[in-house]
Amino acid sequence: MVIEFRIDRRSGVATYQQLVDQVEHALRLGLLHPGDRLPTAKEVVAATAINPNTVLKAYRELERNGLVEAKRGLGTFVSRSLAMPRDAVEGPLRDEIADWVGKAKQAGLDREDVAALMKAALDENF
Repeated sequence: MVIEFRIDRRSGVATYQQLVDQVEHALRLGLLHPGDRLPTAKEVVAATAINPNTVLKAYRELERNGLVEAKRGLGTFVSRSLAMPRDAVEGPLRDEIADWVGKAKQAGLDREDVAALMKAALDENF
């Protein structure tokens, strides 16, 4: 799988951190696997119009975290998975979360409201 980065310039989150977060998210959901190649900095720049140094900074951060490995002349490859058990990704727990998010949306909450509620619940329980 090739990851397609999406940059939210209004989020207040540093662009390099958005890239790191998106790779980690894809790893947790099992969308990226060890051996998968990340897009080159040139490819990311062409798709997102961000500075190449920003991409390189994100990839260095991922490498420091032991998640990717740069292979000179070949690219940057996933070296470790963060995937959750399949039941968590595709099972009843995910369905319950999706149902709850749907109910929250029907109740008039927007994405940021839902994220704030989820963060509060996570902070209370972890």
